[in-house]
Amino acid sequence: MICQWHPTQDEWSYFIEGEGRMTLFASSGNARTFNYQAGDVGFVPASFGHYVENTGNTTLRFLEIFKSDRFQDISLNQWLALTPPDLVKAHLQLDDDTIAHLSKTKPTVIGPGN
Repeated sequence: MICQWHPTQDEWSYFIEGEGRMTLFASSGNARTFNYQAGDVGFVPASFGHYVENTGNTTLRFLEIFKSDRFQDISLNQWLALTPPDLVKAHLQLDDDTIAHLSKTKPTVIGPGN
């Protein structure tokens, strides 16, 4: 699961196949979860953290759409992995094993034909 946000762009997601769940979170502990299937459209306001998980038994495919000439995203996993571990432990109460499994590289988004 990839937890990310886009600082300056709204995101539209078109679900092509499969079943999924998207959770959005904002400030002050506000969060909302939505279930999607093929043909559905989701919307994420700029700067809302979010992640998508596959809830079905088949591949989940969806297209992320942005109205912008520049793509920006911030990966929570990468951000935490590059933060000194003692700070992450102290503030989030994560154990050493969880911190060790955070990816220091941002996942590459692959489009059709790649």
